[in-house]
Amino acid sequence: MTGHSTEQGRLLTALARQAIAREFDEAKKQFPHTQLPNPQLPHPDWLDQPGAVFVTLTQNGQLRGCIGSLEANRSLFDDVQSNARAAAFKDPRFPPLTQNELAGIQVEVSLLSPATPIQFTDEADALAQLRPGIDGLILEHGWHRATFLPQVWEQLPEARDFISHLKRKAGLAADFWADDLHLSRYQVEKFKEAT
Repeated sequence: MTGHSTEQGRLLTALARQAIAREFDEAKKQFPHTQLPNPQLPHPDWLDQPGAVFVTLTQNGQLRGCIGSLEANRSLFDDVQSNARAAAFKDPRFPPLTQNELAGIQVEVSLLSPATPIQFTDEADALAQLRPGIDGLILEHGWHRATFLPQVWEQLPEARDFISHLKRKAGLAADFWADDLHLSRYQVEKFKEAT
């Protein structure tokens, strides 16, 4: 991953928070397609480059929403804002964020590298290739698909537990394995709001 500065990270988290806050603005509700950048926030050229991010919201240290993109299909500017709104209001695991909660939410933006397929002979081989704390993982089998960001290793430090939980997230049994299962890895640069 190419390194981004702390200043760039601050801008990404500020854009995410701004996108969420705008949803509570009555004018924004009247004009939902307005995508004007806040004049208080700079808009450097690198925001217009394709980018894929996950936006994670936490409240009192607990997950409150997490939505993202696995591939860079739009500008970083648009991806951050869209995923921030989705994490706040459309994560099916949580009720939509309320305006009263906004001040108590911490925003984290994870900028993803392109995913690369992992070649393996069986589950033991796949597990041996995982790098705890470094790799994010995408698991695919048929229409089942799920991902864990590298941050999930903090809760699931053992490779077997990590992949078992990922299979369950994808709607598969924890002990499921098939020869046509696909795994891909990616890394992230993560930026948290200063507290």
